[in-house]
Amino acid sequence: MLSHIVVFWLKDDLSDAQRSAFREGLESLKAIESARSVYIGAPANTGDRPVIDKSYSLALTVLFDTILDHDTYQVHPLHQAFLKQFGPLWTRALIYDYE
Repeated sequence: MLSHIVVFWLKDDLSDAQRSAFREGLESLKAIESARSVYIGAPANTGDRPVIDKSYSLALTVLFDTILDHDTYQVHPLHQAFLKQFGPLWTRALIYDYE
């Protein structure tokens, strides 16, 4: 199994409507067939410790059965449309992939 984690820092000046649309855009990725499961969330209220980073806006976790499923997801039209439409809304995105 492959875990694909994407952490987003959205621009500070976004409206509530833009933030909501971004979240809906992430939700749309659930329709990509090669994704086993998709989870979306904001920083949890788990307390403050030096090792916890809560500076991000939203995070996306997608689980895949195989690397081929991941590669299929990357070129899927829904994923490409998300990148095109919402890419301008973030200042930073970090990706962590692990098996």
